[in-house]
Amino acid sequence: MFKLNRIRRIVLFIIAIVGACSIYAWSMSQKVEKAPQSKQPLAHAQASPQNKGFQKFIVYQDKPSANHYVISGFMPNGKCAEMNDVWVDNCQEGRSCIKGVFNRDCATLGMGWAGVYWLQPANNWGDQKGFDLTGAKRLVFWAKGEKGGEVLIFKMGGVGLGRQFPDTDAVATEPVTLFKDWKEYSIDLKDKKLSNIAGGFAWVGSAKDNPQNITFYLDNIHYE
Repeated sequence: MFKLNRIRRIVLFIIAIVGACSIYAWSMSQKVEKAPQSKQPLAHAQASPQNKGFQKFIVYQDKPSANHYVISGFMPNGKCAEMNDVWVDNCQEGRSCIKGVFNRDCATLGMGWAGVYWLQPANNWGDQKGFDLTGAKRLVFWAKGEKGGEVLIFKMGGVGLGRQFPDTDAVATEPVTLFKDWKEYSIDLKDKKLSNIAGGFAWVGSAKDNPQNITFYLDNIHYE
């Protein structure tokens, strides 16, 4: 009888050991199965496709912001144009916009016109390289006049003729008559050579087109 009880205890002990091993093996199999699931979102994020086309290139959005080019090319002598790139009243979007003034009275004492270039880097008239904008299809900007009826020409490129690093192309609009409300405008850049553009954006006002001094506003200037 004593031997029988001893044998039973040994059998029960073996069954307990086998059961514990089975539970441990089952729990480890669950951990192995769950591990790849926890990494799956990370693998998905790394494998997300990237946009290989031209990325939106901001000339001016807000101040401060991730802007490119610097308002520094005052023409022809810097006396008849004013710029304020931290204007905050009634902007097209965001925290700030640009207020510009063409002093027609001043211009009539000189060459009859004035304007401003956004340059890269500041004050670069072709002595250094600008930005490579290859792939851009158009230059987009928003503009409005203080009263409506203000006339300006807008352009890009054309900087550095005869210097070491001239812009590789240039495009200008016809004279644009602004409205009192914001309006989107664009300059077509298809088939243009944009590998070196120091003059990213510009406006020009003339005494011929404007019978008096004008104030206007610009916002959300970008290449796309």
